[in-house]
Amino acid sequence: MALADTNSVITDRAASAGLRRRRYAADLRLRIYGIAAITVAIGMLAVLLGTLIVGGAQAFVQTHIRVTFPVSAEWVKADDPAAGNWRNVVRDGLAQVFPDLSAAEQREVVKVLTNNAQFFVRDAVLANPSVIGSTITLDIPAADPYDQLNKGVITRDTAEENRRLNDQEIQWFDTLVERGLVSKPFNWGLIFNSNSRFPELAGLKGAIVGSFYALLVCFLVSFPIGIGAAVYLEEFAPKNRWTALIEVNINNLAAVPSIIFGLLGLALLIQTFGLPRSAPIVGGLVLALMTLPTIIIVTRNALKSVPPSIREAAFGMGASKHQMIMHHVLPLALPGILTGTIIGLAHALGETAPLLLIGMNAFITSEPGGVMDAATALPTQIYIWADSPERGFVARTSAGILVLLAFLIIMNGVAIFLRQRLERRW
Repeated sequence: MALADTNSVITDRAASAGLRRRRYAADLRLRIYGIAAITVAIGMLAVLLGTLIVGGAQAFVQTHIRVTFPVSAEWVKADDPAAGNWRNVVRDGLAQVFPDLSAAEQREVVKVLTNNAQFFVRDAVLANPSVIGSTITLDIPAADPYDQLNKGVITRDTAEENRRLNDQEIQWFDTLVERGLVSKPFNWGLIFNSNSRFPELAGLKGAIVGSFYALLVCFLVSFPIGIGAAVYLEEFAPKNRWTALIEVNINNLAAVPSIIFGLLGLALLIQTFGLPRSAPIVGGLVLALMTLPTIIIVTRNALKSVPPSIREAAFGMGASKHQMIMHHVLPLALPGILTGTIIGLAHALGETAPLLLIGMNAFITSEPGGVMDAATALPTQIYIWADSPERGFVARTSAGILVLLAFLIIMNGVAIFLRQRLERRW
């Protein structure tokens, strides 16, 4: 009997040891799976960001060529400088750099500068009319093929028939480099220029302003309506089948594809109410409809997180329900409300599909002056550039995505800061 008991104990211990080993192995596998998943996610994110940074870095610098233009009184009259022959002024400036070229070659060498070089010279002379009759030295953006050559996208090793620049044009550019007339400064035009069909001049200013107006309309509509709806549903609405139906539909609306809201905006706001197509007010209202369910859900959760003791204490001090909500519950729920609102606006900033349906992907060369003017937005501007055939827009597409990501990171950072700054613990 004693021997049997001993064997039983040994068997139990062996079984326990085997069970512990299996549990330990299972825990180890689970940790390995988790670490592997996180590693893969971080690796994919690093590849994505690395691709964007490598592809978009070239758009943050721009090739400029320094040229001294003789502002001859023959081409520009002092009494009416705006009506000057600025193309001839540009041609004369390049003729001084390349004096030995024929007339036909001088017409070709002008193409080393952006096609809008005449307007750069005109604006500089109009800003300082005293240079009429003398010279003015300006740094003018190079045309896109020469910019691509300077950045190494167009290589000299490629056969001439497969290049956008022939050997003669490359030699002209090399001459400019040898004379120290070529520079590659930071491309502020990427931020402060509006869109253009010339890659060397295209910028995001119009899209940034359009996104600002659209988000402003979205905030002004969705924030008060969302908070009001959440407060009513959480604090005043009776708990019955109708409020339950409303809550279910709000939760379902938060999962509706954004393109559905774009169709709604197209059919209701543009075709029925006649609001202007491509206007930020339409885009803002569509984004507000899309953001409202998120704000309502976040606000209700923030109100629920306020301890019931706060409400009871307010009632105990003789406060009305309105006073209890406005003076006690809402201030304590405000950090969560603001965080959810900012994250919802950040999500709206990156939406493309609904804005495409209401026409905010038009080619617009100036920033909007208000919510009723035609405009683009950052996501749609990136879409336009990605669909452009010119090689220079490839880098600008990646750069535009980086700018959009920067705005999203800033907005999420503001949400985290406000939550930590305003949050109260009890």
